[in-house]
Amino acid sequence: MISATDLDFPGYRKAPHEAKPTAIGLWTRSTDVWGRRECDPELIAGELYPGRDATGMVEEHLLMLAESGFLCLYRVDGADWLQLFRPLKADTRGASDDCPPPPQDRPRMSMAVGGARERAESRVRAEGAERAGVWSEWAGEQERARTPVRPLLLDAPPIGCPEHPEGRFANCGPCGTARRRHDKWVAQERYTQGLADSGVLEDDEEPW
Repeated sequence: MISATDLDFPGYRKAPHEAKPTAIGLWTRSTDVWGRRECDPELIAGELYPGRDATGMVEEHLLMLAESGFLCLYRVDGADWLQLFRPLKADTRGASDDCPPPPQDRPRMSMAVGGARERAESRVRAEGAERAGVWSEWAGEQERARTPVRPLLLDAPPIGCPEHPEGRFANCGPCGTARRRHDKWVAQERYTQGLADSGVLEDDEEPW
């Protein structure tokens, strides 16, 4: 059981907030009575975050917890292991010790071994390159010269009637009819273009 003293352990207090659920899981579910276990991020992710694709996240959390002093990561005989610097209190009498302890000559704060750190760094580089490519493509599209859209009014019927092609100030029935025909044409063209741009119509469906 986790006590208030455990939560006050500097290695836990200094750990980034997002890594603390993994720290709690290692304390309560995932290590032996000495706080050791094989360091397999995929297995740890399956135990602590079932049903989620959390392997990459667990790798990052292990690095954070190693840096904060919550655990150490080490290699023995080609296998990767971890040990909590402060395992929970437990009765070790009769418990099997299947996990090797850290080598005595290793630095206390060794970084991730067995490729975990390399995989995390590689992932960060790959994500950065992907985002840089997306922004580069976007910038190229913005700088590319674009053909201006021809204004509808250049193709619309004339506003004035045959007697007054440019319109007039005084009321004229034919001029009013021509203006309404002009406005209707512009409105219909805008509606038709809007439907085409929206993609709501099937290829064989008419816009009316």
